[in-house]
Amino acid sequence: MRLLHTSDWHVGRTFHGADTLDALTDALGAIARIVREHGVDVVLVAGDVYDSAMPSGRHVEALTRALQEIRAAGAQIVLSSGNHDAAARLGANAGFASAGGLHLSTRALEPDSWRIELADDHGPVHVFALPYLEPVAMRSSLPEAGIANQADAIGWAMGAVRASLAASPARSVVLAHCFAAGVAEPEDDAPRDITAGGLDVVPLARFAGIDYVALGHLHSRQELAPSVRYSGAPLHYSFRERSPQRGGWLVDLDADGLAHVAWVDLPVPRALTTIEGELDALLADETLAGTEDDWVRALLTDRLRPIDAMRRLQERWPHAAEVQWTGGQDAPAAELRARLARRSEAEVIGDFLEHVRAGVGPSEAEAALVRDGLARVAAAEIAQ
Repeated sequence: MRLLHTSDWHVGRTFHGADTLDALTDALGAIARIVREHGVDVVLVAGDVYDSAMPSGRHVEALTRALQEIRAAGAQIVLSSGNHDAAARLGANAGFASAGGLHLSTRALEPDSWRIELADDHGPVHVFALPYLEPVAMRSSLPEAGIANQADAIGWAMGAVRASLAASPARSVVLAHCFAAGVAEPEDDAPRDITAGGLDVVPLARFAGIDYVALGHLHSRQELAPSVRYSGAPLHYSFRERSPQRGGWLVDLDADGLAHVAWVDLPVPRALTTIEGELDALLADETLAGTEDDWVRALLTDRLRPIDAMRRLQERWPHAAEVQWTGGQDAPAAELRARLARRSEAEVIGDFLEHVRAGVGPSEAEAALVRDGLARVAAAEIAQ
């Protein structure tokens, strides 16, 4: 059986305010071509299918077309909900969809619904598509499970997976949307809320014994172990994303389990380029020839803040999307603003408490309350 591991499609997301739907449509169309050219049996999507809990009509239509093209190319699809998705909306009509080869897994508290039973010439393959597991919601619904954080939530889920495999042995694949231990540092493309709401590091040992683990949540590809990987997103959604490549993992299973994993590229419609220097020098720099069609971030080192810098940059780079002034006396302030922009809500609250309490930050109990409160707000927003 050949699988294509993808994740984090984020249908509806913009890039610094620019619409990305056409580029994403091309990338998802390339997935259908990969299915045909490489004989893919199953396409996996490990969470964050949409970027919003309330996707617009055009975004729903774009996803529907992409899924139809992949099915027409000959692959079944296994899709799980992520923290950006409204699970109930995404999973609507899941019972009908599965009959047509589209398997939607969105019910976090129903382990039996995660299992998709597939088969090849060597026998059964059970794919367990774990929806995003919100610790706060799980604590209220499963008080006896002792779930305090994401690691506990995944541990509980994997207990259910192993019980299923013990009752019905098969080669196994798990989809999970989480932040797993072992990612390369610094992880610049990690979501800002990576530590909010109890979303903490999940030890790799939680996934022991599974033939392949298809992870989502980070937007750059990473190999944590031969059988545990992130595919990343099909498009660049931030200048902070580490990997210039976009694509997915081709995963081959043989009679004994995992046989081979190889990377396959998706088209990159517009490369990311960071330029640094004084504005006039950058505009005249011939060594930057060929970057004019890229997404450009400019780090300006002028002693005085340049006037109308973005307009001037866009005369050469029409897709210039971000300008940071790093020169002059305000450079430390600019660096501080950039650093604060990368901090999670929990970290900002912790810094505030430390500031107003003469250097005394939040206690462990207070930090837990903050995480719990933020998670409840996030869960309520997703449920609306």
